[in-house]
Amino acid sequence: MRIREENRNAVLLSAVALCCAVVTGTLALFEPVFGQGPEKQVADNRPIDATAEVPVRVVGAPFVSNVNPLQR
Repeated sequence: MRIREENRNAVLLSAVALCCAVVTGTLALFEPVFGQGPEKQVADNRPIDATAEVPVRVVGAPFVSNVNPLQR
């Protein structure tokens, strides 16, 4: 049984994907778990001041669209 030339790339890709899936699955099964799990993180309950404006620095000249591409 020979694999046709048109299908060789697909077969090679699927074989590599299958091998990678087997390796990662095996490593996931034997992954050591040490100590306790991470502590639960809680968001900060303080209100956010949405009215405080942060100063913004503009660098360079303002944007002017070029309506005539021949003119620079």
